[in-house]
Amino acid sequence: MKWESLQLADLFEVARGGSPRPIQKFITDSPDGLNWIMIGDATSGSKYIASTKKRIKPEGLAKTRMVQEGDFLLTNSMSFGRPFILKTSGCIHDGWLVLSPKSDSVFPDFFYYLLGSETLYREFTKRAAGAVVKNLNTSLVKQVRVPFPPLDEQKRIAAILDAADALRAKRREALAQLDTLLQSTFLEMFGDPVINPKGWNVGTLERLGRVVTGSTPPSKEPNMFDGDIPFITPGDLKDSWVESARTVTEAGASKSRTVEGGASLICCIGATIGKMGKAAARSAFNQQINAVTWGPLIDPDFGFEMMRFFKAKIANDGASTTLPILKKSLFEKIEVPAPPIKLQHRFATIVQSVEQQKSRLRTHLDELDTLFASLQARAFAGEL
Repeated sequence: MKWESLQLADLFEVARGGSPRPIQKFITDSPDGLNWIMIGDATSGSKYIASTKKRIKPEGLAKTRMVQEGDFLLTNSMSFGRPFILKTSGCIHDGWLVLSPKSDSVFPDFFYYLLGSETLYREFTKRAAGAVVKNLNTSLVKQVRVPFPPLDEQKRIAAILDAADALRAKRREALAQLDTLLQSTFLEMFGDPVINPKGWNVGTLERLGRVVTGSTPPSKEPNMFDGDIPFITPGDLKDSWVESARTVTEAGASKSRTVEGGASLICCIGATIGKMGKAAARSAFNQQINAVTWGPLIDPDFGFEMMRFFKAKIANDGASTTLPILKKSLFEKIEVPAPPIKLQHRFATIVQSVEQQKSRLRTHLDELDTLFASLQARAFAGEL
């Protein structure tokens, strides 16, 4: 049976969020506040948003948009198109698009996978092309055509994709458990570095290492990009490793900033403030990132794992009414402990062993991701 092809506007009410400004004046702890749904409320690897960290005063509703359980949310810029299904109600800012199903013939799990598929991402990318900042808007999304199989077929396909996705979830959980193991081992050996309960000697980041803020090579100049040197942006920081989507040439690196492998790369501006990764090799990085190249008193593996405990502090210190930002002058004044270097080296040996296990798991997860993408493509082409 040939499936219908419909525009998303035929299946969903599509709208964009809004924000009362300045938003800090509307944030409240009152129980009668409305849930304020932020990008940070979306848990990595989850299809749902079930709770929020903040609420806004009811009088802010006139400047925002209310969404309901069962609605889909799409991020509308930069990493646009990532879908989430709401399991709560609340208000959304203008970084979100909401898709509200028009009928019960829209099966949520089927459309979760369809909206998050490579096919739809390519379509969104094509329609957003040409802008300086790639944004999705309601008119672009409404016009996208999608396959629309009968409800029973939607349920069958969703069940197959759920089963395949569960395998990927198990690998992600195994990776998370290894991260937890490292953090637990760190706490046992050194204590929480933010409060330093074991009384280790302390020093500022600028004293214990060298702090550098990145820069982006000018794209209008020739021969800046597509070289052999990874160019890191906040989206490439994966907490325990870095996976760059772009590269620069030596000429591009000279117009950026570079660090050698082992440096800690930490986002200090924007919605992902506090996100971090460890450079595996010589890398360039953009202006949203501060890099710490550790001196002789800090083992690089120890230093990176230590900085992960400072993520909340970096985010809190960089809190702003508009754009979160922690300037280099403040970032490099953060005080961190410097335990005996032999103890740090002992911990680094544990880190390297765990990283080898994580590397194998990530390789397997990449293989599962490739297989899942192929399965998705077949499913939405009616070949599954």
